[in-house]
Amino acid sequence: MSRVTLEVLVLFDLDGTLVTTGGADRRALLRAFRELWGVDAAVDGLRVHGRTDPEIIEGIVRARLGTSLRGTERRLLYSRYLAHLEEELTASPGFQVLPGVPDLLDTLTADPKIALGLATGNLEGAARLKLRRAGLVAYFRFGAFGSDAADRETLVRLAIDRGRALLPRRRHPIRVILVGDTVLDIAAGKRLKISTVAVASGGDSYETLAAANPDHLLSDLSDPTAFLRILKMSGKDVEPLGRRKPRPGVRP
Repeated sequence: MSRVTLEVLVLFDLDGTLVTTGGADRRALLRAFRELWGVDAAVDGLRVHGRTDPEIIEGIVRARLGTSLRGTERRLLYSRYLAHLEEELTASPGFQVLPGVPDLLDTLTADPKIALGLATGNLEGAARLKLRRAGLVAYFRFGAFGSDAADRETLVRLAIDRGRALLPRRRHPIRVILVGDTVLDIAAGKRLKISTVAVASGGDSYETLAAANPDHLLSDLSDPTAFLRILKMSGKDVEPLGRRKPRPGVRP
């Protein structure tokens, strides 16, 4: 991979931001826990929204099995989950690339000073299956995943580091923008002092996201021009970015 001079790293969450699976990942988890431990309704009553895959899985294990997983058990569970996920994604009638996403990614990748990465709580294997199902693999040059770190702030930091590795050796200021659909994405961005774009397209509601005070707030990603305006409003050659009040998009 050739090195280029970048000015902006745009990091995208996956579920609820770029795609919705129609419940395929939930069904795959249910199948894996039923197959391995005979556990039914493994996810019922547990908070999974916005959590990383390792957090979700550990929560299920504690709640349903009253224990924690050993390394071999975890690897087996991940393997079965991914196998079931591939089947569920293929069959899922509710799988959808969210409005505007392909056009926006086309627009951003046309600018050589912008590099797109993932900062998602999905296991890397799960993320790649979803991107392949969506036809979005080619857009992302780097990323960090739930299999890298269970904690979202840590994996976002890792995604930034991997994006930085694409820069020339000489010091070069960059900007980092984190795009996500939950208050957990916003919180991670705030702690890392990077700019946040909240999208009310699949996770937390517009009102909930607004209350978390992201730098920018959109109903969805259907208007590439609006997103480009956000890039321009976010300052130049600064890292970390200064804090800004949300700039609401058009509400649904």
